[in-house]
Amino acid sequence: MQYRSKNGVERDVLVRAWERTRASGALLIVNDDAELIDCADGVHLGQEDLARLDTAALRTRARAKIIGISCPDVVSAHAARAIGADYIGVGSMYATGTKHDAGAPIGPEGIRAAVRAVDLPVVAIGGITLERIAEVRATGAAMAAVITAISRASDRTAAARALVDAWAR
Repeated sequence: MQYRSKNGVERDVLVRAWERTRASGALLIVNDDAELIDCADGVHLGQEDLARLDTAALRTRARAKIIGISCPDVVSAHAARAIGADYIGVGSMYATGTKHDAGAPIGPEGIRAAVRAVDLPVVAIGGITLERIAEVRATGAAMAAVITAISRASDRTAAARALVDAWAR
C-alpha cells in the first residue's frame, strides 16, 4: 500500500496506516517524503524528490527500508539502479486522470523497454484498469500500481480482489 498525499503527508495518519498494514501483513510505502521513512516500510520518490536529496546518503539512511523511484525513461532507470533503488515505477502506461503532469502514455512497449533495461522489479503505473491488467502483466512488469480502478469502485474490496485475481491468471 502506498500513502500518497500531494498536499503533504500527515505523520500521525501515516503511523496509523503503518500499524494497520503491519497488522494485516502488508507493506506501507510513503510517497515523496524521505524524511518520513522511519514511519513506513519504505519510500517512493519521484525525479523531483531526488533532485532535493543527497542520493548518496539515501540508501544508508534508509537501511533495510524499501526504496522505489519513478523513472520516466531508461536513463533514469539506470540512475535509480545506481542509487540503490529496490524497484522502479514506470509510466504512465495509459492516460491517467490522477496525475496531470504524467506526460504522454508510453504504452506496453515503454514498460517492456524498462523491464529489459534494468534488473529491478518494474511497477507499471497509470491508467491501469481491470480490463487492461492482463496486457500490463504481459509486459513483464512485476507489479501494477492502481488508484482509480479501486478508489472509484462502488465495492473497493471486490475491485482489489478482482485485480489481484486477474493478475494471478
